[in-house]
Amino acid sequence: MDTTGKVEAEASEKPPSLATDFKGYLQGRLVSLDVFRGITIALMILVNNPGGEAVYGALQHADWNGWTLADLVFPFFLFIVGVAIPYSFTNRIARGDSKKKLLLQVVRRTVILFALGLIINAFPYFNPSTLRIMGVLQRIALCYFFSSIIFLAFNNRKQVSTTVFLPLFYWALMTLVPVPGYGAGVLGKEGNLAAYLDNLILGTGHLYGPLGTWDPEGLLSTIPAVATTLIGVLAGKHLISGRNQLDKAANLLFFGSLLTTIGTFWDFWFPINKNLWTSSYVALSGGIALILLAACYYIISVKGHVRWTKPFIILGVNAIAVYFLSEIVNLTLISANVPLGDGKGISLKTLIYQNYFASWAGPLNGSLIYAFAYLLLWVGIMAVFYKRRTFIKI
Repeated sequence: MDTTGKVEAEASEKPPSLATDFKGYLQGRLVSLDVFRGITIALMILVNNPGGEAVYGALQHADWNGWTLADLVFPFFLFIVGVAIPYSFTNRIARGDSKKKLLLQVVRRTVILFALGLIINAFPYFNPSTLRIMGVLQRIALCYFFSSIIFLAFNNRKQVSTTVFLPLFYWALMTLVPVPGYGAGVLGKEGNLAAYLDNLILGTGHLYGPLGTWDPEGLLSTIPAVATTLIGVLAGKHLISGRNQLDKAANLLFFGSLLTTIGTFWDFWFPINKNLWTSSYVALSGGIALILLAACYYIISVKGHVRWTKPFIILGVNAIAVYFLSEIVNLTLISANVPLGDGKGISLKTLIYQNYFASWAGPLNGSLIYAFAYLLLWVGIMAVFYKRRTFIKI
């Protein structure tokens, strides 16, 4: 799997140049998945790294209920993690790896990913008393762990039933289980079951929201997030099946449209909400992910159009490295204080944004151009990695 596992740079497991025969390339990798992963990472960098507070609506997360383009990025990444699981494990099983060996690898990768997430949350101050325990990489780690176990332990029928059961189970928990002092079915920022359990188990101050009182990557909402990953697992299994490529793309499109429709209607009873990772959000985001993967698969695998894909492949084959390093550099720019003449200071990021972007493009466009410049910086860095055939795996 390209986005999780033991940290290592392996020149021996390198994708061939795009100048090589396209069908030969597909024998080693699913190019459309690398591209989809790269597009997702690019969007993640744009969403996470605006220059200032002024941000276009599509790149802002919905305040609570509803969704924007920004709200699709994280479920896309979990979906992609799921798609890669059948490819990775099927290849390893074919090489003779035992399930015990695979499980040990899953545990090792989970621990490393979770630890990297804690490092991001702690950086640069490393204060245990306010350390946020959950986060993006932590959720990826847990979803990878449980989805891998389900893939290895369950047959296809049980995998499908588990994917359906988890969002229904979460819906029942969130709407029927009463929260002390609030009752059942409260889905606001305060009083919902997910926030209550996060505070009870993790403790106030170790969460994400204002004053550390709730967390969009909390414990209970990991249940439906696993379902998001399992949708990807089922898509990956379909892609490695013996069906012809056009049928695969059509089926992904059909089930993507079906899930998107389900999520849209479910929103009336269980609102689409990224922070709570509601079941309607699972269906909607999973459906859109299937549609976009179908489009990438059709354009790249069926029609063979690959010339435009290289920048995204460059990001996609080093996805976790790009995310981790871009977050650390961004946090460094924010925390680095530049003294001003009046005795006050300004962060290095704000100084760069104001002097080189907002000064001529204005606050809104300057913020967007800064984000694109930051993205291009990482495309350039990862292009050097790609040229040297250095691919960091976890």
